[in-house]
Amino acid sequence: MSILGKYSFADGEEYIKKNLLDLLSEVEEAIGKVDASICLTKESREKTMPGRMLYSPIALNEEFKKHMNPLGWKNIKERCEYSTHYYVNNYKPEEKKIYPYRDMDFVKGKLGVEVQFGKYAFMVYNVCAKMTIFKNLGHILAGVEIVPVKELAEKMSTGVSYFEQFVWDLEHRGRADIDVPTLIIGIGI
Repeated sequence: MSILGKYSFADGEEYIKKNLLDLLSEVEEAIGKVDASICLTKESREKTMPGRMLYSPIALNEEFKKHMNPLGWKNIKERCEYSTHYYVNNYKPEEKKIYPYRDMDFVKGKLGVEVQFGKYAFMVYNVCAKMTIFKNLGHILAGVEIVPVKELAEKMSTGVSYFEQFVWDLEHRGRADIDVPTLIIGIGI
């Protein structure tokens, strides 16, 4: 795959180049090694493109793992213990053995990386919430969000968000004092 766009959110590119350049180089190298051609495996059942072969987000994510994990990048999971303190009217939830968690795709040396081929809301959540949560927990200082450019998103299932849309929204959202320096990378074939 190729890097076709970069957007520096909350001075992410500048921060990462100054403090975590070697890790950014590993991420960029891994992107270049991802073989998208072997990920064209999803046959569409959608009305707008029946039978058309599409890029599989699951296969693409596996390709990223194949190239990131050998370099020491690890998935980090944080177990969520939900408080019952905020319930009202004597509400008590049923006791169930569930173990919710939040996770980040790849973390190494205080740089967090999320690879997102999903709906728009997941991209926003990753950058505007998850990066902050993982920074507050001490796992990261900065982040990289890898997303498809529009041209690649059009070769995936409908509803997959893309770099251009995401950048527009981040530019118009503005900055908040809790934002984590994040580099948004748009990838394509």
